[in-house]
Amino acid sequence: MEARRNPIEGRDSMKTETLDRLRSRFVKIDAMPAIPVLLRPLLRCMDQPVEQVNMDRIVELVSYDKSIAAQCIRMANSALFMRSTRAESARSAVMSLGMWRVRDLLFSNSLSKVIPANCWIIDPSVFWRHSLGVALVCRKFAEMIEYSDPEKAYLAGLLHDIGVLVNCMVVPEEFRATMEKATRELIPLDEAEQATLGFTHSDTGRILAEAWKIPDDIADAIELHHQICDPDRGGPLVALVHLSDLLCRMRDLGYGYYEPRQVDFASEPGWLYLVMKFPSMAEIDLARFTFSLDEHTREVGDLVATVFAA
Repeated sequence: MEARRNPIEGRDSMKTETLDRLRSRFVKIDAMPAIPVLLRPLLRCMDQPVEQVNMDRIVELVSYDKSIAAQCIRMANSALFMRSTRAESARSAVMSLGMWRVRDLLFSNSLSKVIPANCWIIDPSVFWRHSLGVALVCRKFAEMIEYSDPEKAYLAGLLHDIGVLVNCMVVPEEFRATMEKATRELIPLDEAEQATLGFTHSDTGRILAEAWKIPDDIADAIELHHQICDPDRGGPLVALVHLSDLLCRMRDLGYGYYEPRQVDFASEPGWLYLVMKFPSMAEIDLARFTFSLDEHTREVGDLVATVFAA
């Protein structure tokens, strides 16, 4: 009698074949996005306990790029902070804004320059609005359930869609057709990609994460955030990114079009997995938490407006 094949093993086998095929297709293409100059030193700087983060190094990184320094100064002097004296230098702006707002600006600004302006198929401000929204929600979720590394959750959320950058650069016309299909049919982007391209931004994101030498657990979250049928494979980080991505797309922090779908988060595999691993997850008032995303929406909007200001 023939043994029945495990469907999850079958999916994993097909996924491995897809990634191997894409690697051979993309890895030697000159158009593959290069890692931003600031990203690696910024990752090293931020991979420290909060009390050990070197503020002088943060000021140095801010000062390295004049446009970032100007954005920090502009934001520090905005009505949002109501300073009694104007910030005139990168150092005074960093001290006024605080480490995490500056980190947000550094990440979003350096990553926004990964591909040339004329190569974007999706509106870049919409893309980074979604990415930053997912990052902030990931960190908030992680703090609420006492996940061991909220800042890693933030970074996984920020980078979860970097495969979109690859698709814009490497298969621009095909990806343009994909975006048109998703917008026209009001379906999730990954579904439109699978139908049009035969692969998704999760697949190409994994390849770029490997090229950039991003840590494996974050690379797993990039690859698996739309495929949560086996949460144990990716662990809590994948589940956090998956739920945060869904929440943002349902709260007008998506890809610039409306997805008319109903999501029962309490029955989502990622939610059930986190409840099992973190009992405090069951105590979260999801309706109140979802409502609180409006505050994140405003925060993200302000940050993206600053990054993309003329």
